[in-house]
Formats: sequence, structure tokens, C-alpha cells
Amino acid sequence: MEEMSHHTEQPTDGLASETPSQTNDGKTALDDQNGVLEGDTSERMKEFAAPATGMEFESYDDAYNYYNCYAIEAGFSVRVKNSWFRRNSREKYGAVLCCSSQGFKRVKDVNRLRKETRTGCPAMMRMRLVDSRRWRILEVTLEHNHVLGAKGYKSIKKKLLSNSDPEIQPIKLYRAVVIESACDRATNFTQREAKTSSDRHPNELNLKKGDTQAMYNYLCRMQLTNPNFFYLMDLNDEGRLRNVFWVDARSRAANCYFSDVVFFDNTCLSNKYEVPLVAFVGINHHGQFVLLGCGLLASGNKESYIWLFKAWVSCTFGNSPQTIITERCKLLKSAISDVFPKTHHRFGLSHIMKKIPEKLGGLRNYDSMRKAFLKGVYDALKPFDFEAAWGFMIQRFGVADNEWLRSLYEDRAQWAPVYLKETFFMGMAAARPGEAINPFFDKYLHKQTPLKEFLDKYELALQKKHKEEANADIESRSTSPELKTRCSFELQLSKVYSRAIFKKFQLEVEEMYSCFSTTQVHIDGPITIFLVKERVLNEGNRRDVRDYEVLYNRAGPEVRCICSCFNFYGYLCRHALCVLNFNGVEEIPSKYILSRWKKDYKRLYVPVHGAGDADSTEGVQRFNQLYRSALQVVEEGVISLDHYKVAVRALEESLDRVHSIEEKHV
Repeated sequence: MEEMSHHTEQPTDGLASETPSQTNDGKTALDDQNGVLEGDTSERMKEFAAPATGMEFESYDDAYNYYNCYAIEAGFSVRVKNSWFRRNSREKYGAVLCCSSQGFKRVKDVNRLRKETRTGCPAMMRMRLVDSRRWRILEVTLEHNHVLGAKGYKSIKKKLLSNSDPEIQPIKLYRAVVIESACDRATNFTQREAKTSSDRHPNELNLKKGDTQAMYNYLCRMQLTNPNFFYLMDLNDEGRLRNVFWVDARSRAANCYFSDVVFFDNTCLSNKYEVPLVAFVGINHHGQFVLLGCGLLASGNKESYIWLFKAWVSCTFGNSPQTIITERCKLLKSAISDVFPKTHHRFGLSHIMKKIPEKLGGLRNYDSMRKAFLKGVYDALKPFDFEAAWGFMIQRFGVADNEWLRSLYEDRAQWAPVYLKETFFMGMAAARPGEAINPFFDKYLHKQTPLKEFLDKYELALQKKHKEEANADIESRSTSPELKTRCSFELQLSKVYSRAIFKKFQLEVEEMYSCFSTTQVHIDGPITIFLVKERVLNEGNRRDVRDYEVLYNRAGPEVRCICSCFNFYGYLCRHALCVLNFNGVEEIPSKYILSRWKKDYKRLYVPVHGAGDADSTEGVQRFNQLYRSALQVVEEGVISLDHYKVAVRALEESLDRVHSIEEKHV
């Protein structure tokens, strides 16, 4: 037998061999991956969170020290009841820590001159070394059957806090359940928790009765059942929950592929939903929205946004998005500038369009003004066109004093498509009439949806999204799209792109026939400027002729259209295709075939982390590659029962082969 149990009876004085380190300003730190908790030493000791199922620690010593700290706070001492070791390596892999009053002494060990202190106390904490190589709490009993002492606690605490050994390291606590300032708040609710949002402190998350327990249950379940689950909590100065961020394993994996362009959705927070949800949303290789992380914020102030952005970065290998799209908000703009200084921050055009009825609906000639507004925004090909259309609108409708329009014009470089042609949007620009970026949980969350109900719907929503992506993967790899033209460009990309993206590109190929003229207007060495005329369908099914300038550099080869379809959507437009065809180019240059849209993108793409990343070790790289490969099997294995059976069999066979290698070395 590989494992053995070692039973111990080691009375202790409640002191840990290692204590929480003190920072230079006298603060105690719990240095953790999931749940940073810092504060004044004396105050924090008063609110030391009780152990809970699912907590994880970097080492056995950290777990042991943590339980001792908790015991000091509660007023009892700890001893090791059981320890388990592997027979060959003598590595400790399990232990039970208990109150020193647990059990009863054997008759022969009783000292008649010393008072019996054992009461058969049930308080204990059972833990085990898990696959992550961390120590996880599996079972906890908090109740004692005796009076907890204060005298011993004070002396122990004094001795603990007097320890100033500079070599002492902070306890590394992972996935710590620190909802609110003390564990008993998870079950004992007060009148304060039933107050309305208008009565609560703005620096505290508005949790209604039952919300705390629901969140506690969700996080515990996820951290035990969802590999690579990650969350962080932010506590205010009173130790109460202020902000929460979490990301499940699939979303963490999606960050490796799809976090280049991100939509930050704070619709629920800004519109004062019952659930103050914020979400990071990306777009996958099928053009579907994918969740990259979630959070709950007490308020939409700059401090909360900065905390949230840093929390998201901490679980994405420190990578910053190339482009981030948000609602038009000065606080968000300032926070993003601080955390993502190199990221292109743009305001979502669809958010602005949705506000037109609210901001302009009461004006005279609203319908006519709205049409003029839309035409100036969507039809402008050059900044001059936009400026002229805007000036005409302001003068014609007499709205020069409108504050919203004035501020909107000042921010035009961050939302108007004509100014964003050098920004890479990957299909999230919403640069055409009728396009919009809708909230990720739009169909699952309404203004009055309580947190408990949302957490149930949250998992259902993710399951549906994951199944949609898996089905799209299978369809793209197993079927060939129907070709609608004889154009070589269509045939070329039908073999490369995922099905959904190919259909969008296919429309551009079909619309090449609406471009009836391609002429040279300027030549400068290898660079030629072409003018492509297109019949564009407008209101009333009327077609107007519009001119599009296209730059072509045959030395590149390079092709750029003034409509900037490639930067907005990630594939070439009909005007650029016409110019390539005019110059006898039969295949689209590889630089314009983004790997991002390929049907096998997730199989071929290997996430590249920064060279300066301290975690970019050989072991971590192996883990990331194995995890990514296994996750692909899982994603497709949940599609149907047949897929599930094949996936399980394949994983079991792989595990047997890995174990066989280990047995050869024993």
C-alpha cells in the first residue's frame, strides 16, 4: 500500500511555527491568490476569518499557522490529531488539526494531581494535499463543547505579536472565504443587511438577506469543482465586502485566445440593477461573445474600477488588451489610463446611439435631427465629412447649447468611426447602422433580478455559450460551406475561416458586383490610389453611388480601403477585393488572413506570455499546454452523450499511459 497514516497526540501552546508577517506600517498580510486581506494587526486579529471548506494554502505549515491564528482569536489551543504520509517518499499528504480539548486521556495516562482538560471537544479541521500541490480544507467543525478561554489567548497573542523575526514569511492563503468581515455573518443576518441601497454605505457591497450565503455557496462549489477557478475580494477599512472579481476555468482559458479586444460591460452597475455586475467580454473565432471575467462593485468610482482591472490582469498573465471598449465615462477613462496605459480605449458607439432618445427625444424636429445625426456618424469617410455634417446639424436644429451634444463632440476621437480607422476592433466596433454590442447576460439578468437567482442563471448562461462554441467548432471542421461565386478569394478562405466568419466575408465577395468601376487616380512608384464606385442601398430601397479610395502597394503587397473594414471587422472589404482583382492578384495576401478567424485557431495558437513574466518557467509552460489541450477535449465532450463517452475513454487511457511511465521509474 502506497500510503500510511501516522496518529499523533501533540499538545501545543497554540503558537504557530510561523506567524503572519508584519509590513513596515504594522499591517498583517495574508498574501494570497484569491482574496487579499490586509489591515491593522490588532483589528484584523479580532476579525480573523473562521476556516471554511474549500480554503487552500501554499503549504502544510501555512495551513497549520492559519488554524493557530484562528485558535488564538477564538481562545483555544491546537494540536495535531492525525497525519498521513506516503509510504515511499514520506511526504505528508493529509492531516487533522483539532482543539486541544478533543478526546479523553487514557486511564493509564491520567495524572491525578492535574485537572482533566479534555472534554471530547468536536472542533477540528481536516485537510489534504490536492492536485494543485496546495493544502485544501475538506471538513471543518467550528463548535466547541467547553468554555473558550481568554486569559491564555491574550498571553499567546502578546507573544505572537512580539515576534519580529524578519525571516518570517506571510501566510499564503488561496481561495479564502472572506465574505464580509466575519464568518458568522454568512448565517446570522442583522437589520443592517436588510437596508435598501440608499441606506447603505457607498463603500460597501449591497448584499440583501441570503446573498452572502448564496455567494459563499457558489464560490465554495466552484473552487472545489471547477479547476483553475480564480477569485479576489476587496474589503473596506471596516472589513466589509466592497468588491468581488471571479473567473472560471473556461474564461481563464478564453483570455489566452480572445483578450486582444475587450468590451467592458458595466450596464448593470451604471443602471443601478439589483446585481451590480460588471463583465469583461471578448469575441471568439466564430464571432460569438465569450466571457473573460465577472465582478460585483459597490460603486462605480475610479478606485473600484482600478481594483477590478488589476484583479483581471492578475489572472491573465499580466497581458493588457490591445483595445478596450466601454461606455462613455470619465471615471472609466481615467482608470483605464492608469492600469492600461498602452491600450486603445474607445467608447462603444452602440451605447451612444441608445442614449439618443433619452438625450434628444424632447427636442423639436427630433426625427429629422436623429436622421441627420446618424447620417453624419455612419456615412462620413473623412474627418472633414463628419465635421461638415455635425456643423450643419447643430446650425439647422439650433442645438448649439445642448450640453450632451457639446461634450459628445469633444470626445469624438474616441467614438466616431471616422476617427477610429487605425484602431483594431475585431468585429466589436458596431461601426454600421443597426449593429450593437449587447450585454453578455442580457437574457438572464433584469433590473430586479436578485443575486441568488442570477448565480443560478449564470452557470446556465455559460453552459449555453460553451455549447454554442463547441457546436460551431464541429460544424466548421466537419462541413464545407456552399460557394456562391467563381471568385478565387471565396474558394481560398472557404478552406480556412470558421463558418460564421466565412459567411461575413462571403457577403463582401458577393457585393463586389455592386462595385461597377475601379480606376487609377494617382500613381507614386509602387503605390497606386484607386477609386472604386459602389451602388449603396439607402432608405426607400434607393441606390446611391459612393466613391471609395483604396491604396494599393504592389511591393507589399498592401491594400488599404478608406472604409477600414479590415481594422473594424478583421477581413478585407469588397472595395479592396476589387482592387486586388483589378491587379491580377488571385489569392488574398497572408497578412490579411487573420489566424484569429481560422476554424482550428484554438488548436494551432499557443499563448505567448511576456518574456519578463516570472511565471514563464518550463513547468508552467507545460502545465498551460496540457491544460489547454485537455480543455478542448472537455469542451467537445459535453456536446452529446456519444462525445462524452469518447472523451472520458480517451482521458482515462491517457492517464493510464502517464501512470505507466511513473511505474517504470519506481
